[in-house]
Amino acid sequence: MSIDPARALPGRDTPMEISGIHGVTGRSLVPPFAENLREIVLGLGCFWGAERLFWQLPGVHVTAVGYAGGATPNPTYDETCTGLTGHAEVVRVIFDPVEIDLERLLRVFWEAHDPTQGNRQGNDIGPQYRSAIYVTDDDQLVLARRTRDAYQQALQRAGGGRITTEIAPLEAFYYAEEYHQQYLAKNPGGYCGLRGTGVSCPTG
Repeated sequence: MSIDPARALPGRDTPMEISGIHGVTGRSLVPPFAENLREIVLGLGCFWGAERLFWQLPGVHVTAVGYAGGATPNPTYDETCTGLTGHAEVVRVIFDPVEIDLERLLRVFWEAHDPTQGNRQGNDIGPQYRSAIYVTDDDQLVLARRTRDAYQQALQRAGGGRITTEIAPLEAFYYAEEYHQQYLAKNPGGYCGLRGTGVSCPTG
């Protein structure tokens, strides 16, 4: 968490009102999900392009954008952009581990952005743009750390910097406003800030 909870904005008890339907697949992006599906929440800068990246992957059941990793309950986008919620912009990825395993998802995550930039991603500056992995079980935590270490070695060989990605158990995921959900499907010419390092992530 990037803020002292005592300093965080108070937020609200009422969740964000959204349609609950994925604008591309037509699937429900709110629980309950089928028992065979798994969840991981990923932050890699601006969530518009990040969400599109993951909804296009075979084996990903549904995606949603939102806020996680902070202290403010049910924050708004404007509140998150102040840096006073502690939240990162994130993508909730609901996936079928038989069709796409977590290692593959994490490889896509590492390669799609620069995880060495701290509280920024390119020209997007602020703690809301930090790199983050919020896991939902111990096995995910172990694999997230293992892939981080492997990618750190690959970056070092290529002359890259130190990974700053926050890896922690998911405490809460708060949905972003409806207009942010599947934003680049609604606005095909919209901003996408994804920029990788050009370094491949070792797997296996």
